[in-house]
Amino acid sequence: MPDYKGHLAGGLFFGVMGLVGAILLGWLVFDPLQASGLIGFCLLGALFPDVDTNSKGQNLYYAVFTVVDLVLILRGLYVWAAWFGLFSMLPAVGSHRGWTHTWWAMLLVPVPILAVPFFMQMPDAVRDFIPFYTAFVAGYFSHLILDGKFR
Repeated sequence: MPDYKGHLAGGLFFGVMGLVGAILLGWLVFDPLQASGLIGFCLLGALFPDVDTNSKGQNLYYAVFTVVDLVLILRGLYVWAAWFGLFSMLPAVGSHRGWTHTWWAMLLVPVPILAVPFFMQMPDAVRDFIPFYTAFVAGYFSHLILDGKFR
């Protein structure tokens, strides 16, 4: 089983391959800012299953989430910051290698990426966030693959 560096490497591999594939298939037009965001979401997805235990991965995950939440607050996006903060605390509920290491969590954990804009009545944003949902799922999938969950 890889440590956080191995999961970051796996997430980076899946993210870059997914991004290249989406561009080659014409699903995305290359935009450096969006590409960076998608890779970032993929890396967060790759770390997420292990944030339920005290680890370097957990420290990195929460450091990134703290910065993002602070940026949302400073930009006056309080509702987004509140939702983001709430969902970032979910891994603390459960045991290590419990619900965070399941295929259904891989699909459900990133649902707020789509649900929050939907409930905020921003239908165009839902469509715009589908690639970010997919990137998080790809990173999560890389984690489960590296942990041997799909043998």
